[in-house]
Amino acid sequence: MPDTTRPPVTRQIPIDHRSAVQLAVASARRVAEAAGLPGALPEKAAVVAGELATNLHKHATGGVLYLQPLPLGRGVEIVAADGGPGIRSVDAALTDGFTTRGTLGAGLGAVRRIAGELAIRTDGSGTLVCARLVVPGESGESGESGESVGKIGTVCLPADGQSSTGEAAACGDAAAVVETPAGRTALLVDALGHGPVADEAAERAMAAFRQAPDAPPAELITTLHRALGRTRGAAVALLRLAGDHMEFCATGNVRLVLTGPDRARSGPQGPPGIVGYNLPRPVVHRLPVTAATTWLLHTDGIDASWSRGSAPFLFRLPPSLLAPALAHRHRHLRDDAAVIALAP
Repeated sequence: MPDTTRPPVTRQIPIDHRSAVQLAVASARRVAEAAGLPGALPEKAAVVAGELATNLHKHATGGVLYLQPLPLGRGVEIVAADGGPGIRSVDAALTDGFTTRGTLGAGLGAVRRIAGELAIRTDGSGTLVCARLVVPGESGESGESGESVGKIGTVCLPADGQSSTGEAAACGDAAAVVETPAGRTALLVDALGHGPVADEAAERAMAAFRQAPDAPPAELITTLHRALGRTRGAAVALLRLAGDHMEFCATGNVRLVLTGPDRARSGPQGPPGIVGYNLPRPVVHRLPVTAATTWLLHTDGIDASWSRGSAPFLFRLPPSLLAPALAHRHRHLRDDAAVIALAP
């Protein structure tokens, strides 16, 4: 079984050369095996990655594949993101035999058959595809299928220079979502700096969180403060879906943004401070939940201006696509970056 103390860093594979397709295939297989997927699922993940990477190489600009285990449950997700030109007709592209360049055209049709869950969004600025392969009965979300699933999206990427295609990328940001009796709970950590020392702080924070994720948010922040006492410290945010309301508690520079069909607005922000060094009194905000809102946490590795200047296309993405879209389009490459997106 995989180690669940610290969620692994998202692997990113730029599809900038034909050889990158084979790298994507091999990486997807390794991610699925490391996640403990049984039977033929690792090979199916490899096929999906190969089809999506081939599409990016042939038809798109600025294409990247993102690979990681699912935020909840046993499974993997493979996300393809690009910079255009977009797909004229998604329905046509999902039809076996469809082609725009004389190829077999089976790419997206094959992905739809293999993946347990598939989400696609496209416009002139690019296309996003999220394919998930899930161990039956272990989706960790609602047991639903198709477009209704994808209520959780995460991504965690290291700064440039810290490879996320290898087995041990150092990353000072970390993201986790767990189900607890108190409600679905998300933790986002941004350790100071980046590299191995920041990675150690993030890992300690995650280990402390895993020991008692159902504790009240203010108590959890205090627990993390004690756990990080001999590290460089971190900014931390907790978000809990508890029935008809969200509980939010944070310290430091981690943003909460609420997105709806046509706009995004900033949520309450945590007070200045460093968990593990100078923790202010934790404040817990209770915010009402509406069905049309996606709750988004991100570290400062994502440019904060995205919520002010983005088109409605971004605001309307489901969480499974919104998190990687922000990383693909609005990331600071010289910093670690992590995003969690939740829908009720």
